[in-house]
This record gives sequence, C-alpha cells and structure tokens, in this order.
Amino acid sequence: MYEIRRKKRLNPTVTLMEIDAPLVAKKAEPGQFIILRVDENGERIPLTVADYDREKGTVTIIFQIVGATTEKLNHLEEGDCLHDFVGPLGTPSHVEGLKKVAVIGGGVGCAIAYPIAKKLHELGAEVHSIVGFRNHDLVILEEEFKAVSQKFVMMTDDGSYGEKGLVTDALKKLIEAGEQYDEVIAIGPLIMMKFVCKLTKEHNIKTVVSMNPIMIDGTGMCGGCRLTVGGETKFACVDGPDFDGHLVDFDEAMARSTMYKDFERHKYEETCNLFQKEVK
Repeated sequence: MYEIRRKKRLNPTVTLMEIDAPLVAKKAEPGQFIILRVDENGERIPLTVADYDREKGTVTIIFQIVGATTEKLNHLEEGDCLHDFVGPLGTPSHVEGLKKVAVIGGGVGCAIAYPIAKKLHELGAEVHSIVGFRNHDLVILEEEFKAVSQKFVMMTDDGSYGEKGLVTDALKKLIEAGEQYDEVIAIGPLIMMKFVCKLTKEHNIKTVVSMNPIMIDGTGMCGGCRLTVGGETKFACVDGPDFDGHLVDFDEAMARSTMYKDFERHKYEETCNLFQKEVK
C-alpha cells in the first residue's frame, strides 16, 4: 500500500499529494507518469510525476478534480493509502544538451511543465517559463517556477494577476524581442498547445508537447491513447507522452478527448452524491 505522506490544496480544484513509493521514486524522471487506483474496485488513472525525492522515497502527484476517481482521491487524507501506484511509465523528457528553452504551462499542465523546467535548470540551461491560468484563484506553483527560471511570465485570461492575455501572446513578445530558443516545451490544454505550435512553426522553433489522451493500461496494449503524429499512429503511454508538436494532429486529439465527457460527468455526480450521503 502507498501511504499519502502530505496533502496540500493548491486551488479550489487542484490538489498536491506526496506518496510513499520508494521504488518509483528511485527511477522516476521528468515527463514520466504513474497509474494509480484509489481502492481495489477503482479505475486506473494516469497522473504525471510532478516531482520526486529519491532520498525520502516519495513521488509527488498533482491532480485536478474532474471525475469520479479524482473526487475519491481528493477525499483521502494524510496517512491514508492508495491501493496501486504503478510506474514510472512513459519515456522521460529529452532535455540534455539544451542551452536555452521556453517552458510553457497552461492550467494544471503546469504540474507537468514544472519538473521539466526544474531538470533543465539543474542541467544549467537558461529557462524562460511562461504560465497561464484563467484567473488569479487558479494559479499554482508560481514560486516553484520562479526558483528555476531566469525569466518568468505570468498570464491570466482576465488580467486578474500578472499580464492579461494568453501564453502565446507572451511567447510571441519574447520571440519578437530577439529571444532565440533551442526548443519550446508546451504543456496544457490541447487548444493551447495547438496554437503554441502554430506560432513556433512560423518561426521554425522546435516544439515538444506532452500528450495525455484517454489511457487505460499504460503499456500500449489497449490502444486507447492512440494519436496521429506525422501521419502515423502513436501510443502516448509507450511512444510518449512527449511528441514533436508540429507533427501532432491536434484536431483529432481534441475530438477524441471529448468522447466520454458526458459519462465522466455522470460518474462524478454519482460519486459526489455518495459522499454527501455518507456525511449525512
């Protein structure tokens, strides 16, 4: 069993947990993910490794409460245990040899972008981080990004914090100011990554995106996480989750991501009602 060592609420819908998982922590690298089950009868869900501490033997996960399983997970407290915590899975992000990188995170995607920015910083690269949120209340990991970035830009859709606008506005401004990047790494909503890639393609800047499609077994056997990349079918769990953003078919990925939206909402409401009955 995998004990929850620490739990912290980052914003109204996003929670951080530090899990006791020494074997996973020993091998984990930025860009990889784990698959967990809350209990014996629970579904398997993938979550990116947000951080790890090899000495303490812990792995940090950050999740947004969007469905039944994340709702159940959020009801666990420090000292409680997860039934399964499998990983690390996926291919680590390739960051060696990069000298200057723009790391872009959108919303809860910042939880995936942060460990990559941290690793780049540790390797001596110049890191420019651009993070975007809908509003001030949803901001996460601001101080963590600042600590590993030579330049840090905060964007909010409504202008309630940082600069008003989109992450693409900030990236465009930096490029036009003469910043030259070896690579741009963009992680967040599909629509955000699509338009970051559209901008960087115009400037011929290599861009890597992290894809998190529907995923079940995490080993490439089920085919649920398939994507079209450069006209070929790829599986995010074993071929990724990082891909060349200029080759990803984002329109197909966005269409597939909404397939189970109604079902997920129904299961989430069912779970919420169950917890409310237990409280009563």
